Amino acid sequence: MIASLMAAFRIPDLKKRITFLFAMFAVYMIGLHISVPGINTEAVGKAFGEGGLFDLLDAFTGGAFKKFTIFAMGIMPYINASIIMQLLTIAIPQLEALQKEGAAGQKKIRLYTRWLTGVMALFQAYGTTTMIRQAGAIPGASSALDFRVIQIAIVLVAGTAFLMYLGEQISDKGIGNGVSIVIFAGIIAYLPNQIISTITVEGVQNNRWFVIALLGTLFVATVAFIVAITQAQRKIPIQHVKRVVGNRMVGGSSSFLPLKINSAGVIPIIFALSIMSFPVTVVNILLHGDKESIWYGLALGISPGGAWYGSVAYALLIIFFTYFYTAVTFNVKEVSDNLKKWGSFIPGIRPGKPTQDYLDKIMTRITLAGAVFLAIVALLQYLVPQWLRVTTFSLIGGTSLLIVVGVALETMQAIESHLLMRHYEGFIK
Repeated sequence: MIASLMAAFRIPDLKKRITFLFAMFAVYMIGLHISVPGINTEAVGKAFGEGGLFDLLDAFTGGAFKKFTIFAMGIMPYINASIIMQLLTIAIPQLEALQKEGAAGQKKIRLYTRWLTGVMALFQAYGTTTMIRQAGAIPGASSALDFRVIQIAIVLVAGTAFLMYLGEQISDKGIGNGVSIVIFAGIIAYLPNQIISTITVEGVQNNRWFVIALLGTLFVATVAFIVAITQAQRKIPIQHVKRVVGNRMVGGSSSFLPLKINSAGVIPIIFALSIMSFPVTVVNILLHGDKESIWYGLALGISPGGAWYGSVAYALLIIFFTYFYTAVTFNVKEVSDNLKKWGSFIPGIRPGKPTQDYLDKIMTRITLAGAVFLAIVALLQYLVPQWLRVTTFSLIGGTSLLIVVGVALETMQAIESHLLMRHYEGFIK
């Protein structure tokens, strides 16, 4: 791997892209430590408390959420807006036609996504700012409509807009998917703080070294489990019939159709998390951040990491969205028609409707496995700290670890593709 990395730096274009990527990391790290003016950070920490949904948001933003820096909202509003636009493109014929127009249509869809990101970021920023105002974190702010509250919310929206721009620049001039890498950078920046806190509190103060060793073992095992399922495929054998093209006979070979076990990726968890966190945001706005209200307790209970029924609802939502997103992105009928069109078939299965039914049956079964996998990994983030009674380490499982592993694999494959084009041996054997 080291030799491959050295080979990558010997390629001028690839070296430039990797250098640009690390430069953007540096810019992101600087922004993580620029606090929003006029905020009492101690009161912010008390308002958010420990564990549950707020720890997960803090991990996504590299610790910026609880420190309430300019990147406190992170890139999540953009991700949610992108997912919503992707679903709307399928549901609304006008957007679907716009997507098929090529570069011009894609440009308009990206513009709509940016506007939707702004609306979602403003909603989330205003709800969060209202909550910390109620906790006394904004001295002098008399009401939820105070100018300082609105001003801080606008600053947070500007931070999200800058991260959106940063992600687009990484995609254009760096390596890999820029938005995913921004989240990856935030989680990696958050990891050292959690490790140090765990060793200091659980090891030094409480002398629970066995728990730390068990936590480390579970972390490594979870990473290995995620890598195995992420790379897992169900290979459907495909036979190609012989046909005459010009003066040549082509075809007659066999290949396979790869169906990923976890074809939906991390999107079902992100979508389920957004829906589960929506009640808390609405209650914060309507009740002006009153944490003593019974409605706030109910809203927090149905959020991930809340009461047991919240965890059950979270898991069921993940399973539902896994099936929904897989059905949207993988068109079984279209795949079946394409196989028939090009004279290919699955051995033992007739082309047409029987092939469609067979593929639908296979996708239903492997999607169930992928959905259960996502639900288990998502709940580990809340269950393991409760079982081990450790509140300083929350990256066992969950969306954060899925994103880290997925982005790492994707980036390695992107670098490998550049190396293979120049006849160098890549990272992945």
